[in-house]
Amino acid sequence: MKRLLLILAISLSPLTISLSPLSAFTNPILPYDYSDPDVIRLGKYYMTYSSFACIPGLQILASDDGIQWKIVDAALPDTIPGYGHLDACPAGGGVWAPSIRFYQGRFYIYYGDPDIGIFCIRSAKTDAIPCQWEPAVLVKRGKGLIDPCPLWDNDGRCYLVHAFAGSRAGFKSALAVCELAPDGLSVIKEDQLVFDGHPSNPTVEGPKFYKQKGYYYIFCPAGGVSTGWQLCLRSKSPYGPYEVEKVLKQGKTKINGPHQGAWVENWFWHFQDVGAAGRIVHLQPLRWHKGWPVIGDEGLPMKTVGNDEISTRVQAVRDEFDTYSIAPEWQWSGNKKVQYAFCHADSSFLRLFTYPCDTVQTASNLLLRKIPANTAFTFEARLRFTPNPKNAAHEEAGIIVHGRQSKTLPIPGGRQWWYVRVVVDKTQKCQFYLSRDNRSWELIVSDFQAVAGEWIGAKIGFYSVRDRQPINDAGYLDVDWMTLTPNR
Repeated sequence: MKRLLLILAISLSPLTISLSPLSAFTNPILPYDYSDPDVIRLGKYYMTYSSFACIPGLQILASDDGIQWKIVDAALPDTIPGYGHLDACPAGGGVWAPSIRFYQGRFYIYYGDPDIGIFCIRSAKTDAIPCQWEPAVLVKRGKGLIDPCPLWDNDGRCYLVHAFAGSRAGFKSALAVCELAPDGLSVIKEDQLVFDGHPSNPTVEGPKFYKQKGYYYIFCPAGGVSTGWQLCLRSKSPYGPYEVEKVLKQGKTKINGPHQGAWVENWFWHFQDVGAAGRIVHLQPLRWHKGWPVIGDEGLPMKTVGNDEISTRVQAVRDEFDTYSIAPEWQWSGNKKVQYAFCHADSSFLRLFTYPCDTVQTASNLLLRKIPANTAFTFEARLRFTPNPKNAAHEEAGIIVHGRQSKTLPIPGGRQWWYVRVVVDKTQKCQFYLSRDNRSWELIVSDFQAVAGEWIGAKIGFYSVRDRQPINDAGYLDVDWMTLTPNR
């Protein structure tokens, strides 16, 4: 049977390496848009990240060594809570900066929806992921409440730290702590501001809550996504007062804005904003000195850690669409609908039905995947578009590079298979080509500059849409296969 050759386009060495000071690798360890990563360890390492309005949402990656990762689950497989009656939540909304924790036999994931409030999704009793997830609970309602992280203390009390989104709350650059019920699902003591970042640490956000040797620690970024730094706060009480140290910054390195991540044992995961390709994940060693973390090379991010390098280069990907579910590297641009697609696994192709939208830019049924950062690559696919005969003038399908500005290459309708190609350079400038025979190619779109989406990297994939004309059936786009190949 044909198979998806690679789950995440990372060179996979045998997963037998223990993440220790002897491990060696080159950053970024994940050269794809996994924004605001949080990590815990329970045997395996588990990571989740900001999925915003994409579905499956709150995807969870697993790793044996903390360096090489594979998507294994999604806590929001179908819809974003609060938007179930809609095709999609607003661009840039939905899941912001989640945290993942394990407590009394359950995994907990908290995230902030900037337009609704703070949600928690709890697993059934388990000690591993994938697992069953309970419905999301709105723990704390409030516009602009974001980036939550819980801490269960030694006495069983649960505290929650969070930040504020200035675009919704009209206030930011501060952190608050409230107390939750012991089960972590409701507030029993309201917010108290514990840290004011004005003026030295503007846009302080993304806090992660920890306790060690009698101190409460809050790891949090400040200074903005692409230009900021990592702080560590320390106090003997969850409500402060907190001392503050800057523990990671760009300095003279080429790794801008190194911050917002997770501390586990002797390691710190963080992201770097690289523009159109999004926010990619780095890993830094961490040690403690006089009660404070020292991250990277004395507070500066390291490009290479150790000597015997584990390869994290982008590798070729091919999807034959020969399974009865869509691979998790693909995400819908909005809430999942049963009428979006059918997996014709026996015939090894995927059928995407046209779905009504106002514009392709805002369509909820775009099937997209992340693009690699700092890598020239070629995306190719074999496609066939069959419009509904009664609605052919109002339907369109093909490939798309999607961001705040998007570009499509429509496929002619009919029984003909077409080959499409997008050649992307290291700056994410795109050339679109079309062919009937996979030998002679015509340049259709030249020099389209991909741009990031709303808080999310640009993506590439397929669209199959129609306008809102009344019609009782849909046309469809068949996808035989796709490849994504680095241009070495």
